[in-house]
Amino acid sequence: MTQGAGQEPVVRTATLRDFRVPPYARVPVQGHTAEPTAEHLPPAQAPAEAPSQAPPQAPAEAAAHTEAAAHVPAETPAAPPMPATPPARSVEAAPSGSLSVVGAPPSAPAVPPAPVPAHVPPPAPAPADPTLLLGRRVAPAYTGTAPTTSTTGSSIVSVATGHPGSAFPEGGLPDGYTPTERDLPVINRGDTVQVRVAPDAATAPDPAAANGDGPGPLYVVGDVHGYLDELVGALRAQGLIDENGGWAAGNARLWFLGDFTDRGPDGIGVIDLVMRLSAEAAAAGGYCKALMGNHELLLIGAKRFGDTPVNSGAGTATFQAAWLLNGGQKHDMDRLQDVHLQWMSRLDAVVLEDDHLLLHSDTTAYLEYGETIEDVNDTVHEILNRSDADEVWDVFRKFTKRFAFRDEGGPQAVQELLSTYGGSRIVHGHSPIPYLLGQVGTEESEGSGGPVIDGPHVYADGLAIAMDGGVTMAGKLLVVELPLNG
Repeated sequence: MTQGAGQEPVVRTATLRDFRVPPYARVPVQGHTAEPTAEHLPPAQAPAEAPSQAPPQAPAEAAAHTEAAAHVPAETPAAPPMPATPPARSVEAAPSGSLSVVGAPPSAPAVPPAPVPAHVPPPAPAPADPTLLLGRRVAPAYTGTAPTTSTTGSSIVSVATGHPGSAFPEGGLPDGYTPTERDLPVINRGDTVQVRVAPDAATAPDPAAANGDGPGPLYVVGDVHGYLDELVGALRAQGLIDENGGWAAGNARLWFLGDFTDRGPDGIGVIDLVMRLSAEAAAAGGYCKALMGNHELLLIGAKRFGDTPVNSGAGTATFQAAWLLNGGQKHDMDRLQDVHLQWMSRLDAVVLEDDHLLLHSDTTAYLEYGETIEDVNDTVHEILNRSDADEVWDVFRKFTKRFAFRDEGGPQAVQELLSTYGGSRIVHGHSPIPYLLGQVGTEESEGSGGPVIDGPHVYADGLAIAMDGGVTMAGKLLVVELPLNG
């Protein structure tokens, strides 16, 4: 059984197109930096005669502000207003807690602080300078998800407010963020088997199970695509992380099904969070692991090979052009480091957990890389280590195929994978559930505020579970415990 056998002709999509290089993709991705201006500096560093109102930020200036804000401690809470005296003087808090006048002559006596009414609560202490480390994050408590933006469906929470990832500050979109159009085909089907699973009330994993000798509960996460805020909220709702974004699930097991970057606003922040949780979960007796998605292959290729031509089978293509056409974000590329590349290159493609065969893509192309799970993973790793652009492109192209488990031949395709690699059910991401169910692009969905996803989509005679809730189209980022209830 091969991909597409016994099915209708495959509709060409953005992920299957020829990837011919458009004009804007014919130059290497370059970083753009800007010197911080006075409005980007803390008050003590700003020029004395700064204008009362700063002009609107240009995109390059906003990027500089973002860079500076990640390293500047939060401002000390403002002191009570002073009586108007000529000339005007600013007040700042001295180390001892008293107030001193900035700009006053050396002989000027200290001005006593204005009395604070009893009903006014004291100001909250300024958060410490946040530092994000691989194994430990030193940052103030994360207090919840900020309101979402109307254009992306995601808020960008500042690191200074305690966000567990490397998100961008001030609620603004990063320079170079380009939301991608919804370019997947709409699948209006009524012959798939959907089992709606009512999620249980959000509770932390059972402490008794978490402290036991056996393995903890098993959770899986669908495609994230750079939506860090949504990921943090979904993990907290399941009790897997605490209010500070740290691992809180003991010996629970957490698997990400791939596709961490592209399309969304903070793909590198997502990778940083997953890498840190991996270390924290291991220290607590559990684990947090991830599979390789087609977008990991795409990002690796774009970084390593750039605009080097590859044979796509339908003309000349480049990884850089394909990455941009599939939602590649410039600010992710600018922040991509060797540690991220090494981590992505070592991810497995297939794994068997608790009789569930976990993989990213709903395709049978995995069968072309080995007859065992170990063979598949070893073969993919060897190809990446050889750094041959055409070989890596071929893996990316095959892992981008989709829809092998739907239609009449779907159950047979699933059975072929299960009989080869083991397990009784396949759990995958890659193909968004809203498209599988025809909830996007129909008259019923117009004005509904996005697709309604209650949980995973169970189909192919109950043998396949789709986990991509469509977060890139205002859907739901799914974090689900296996086995499913119901």
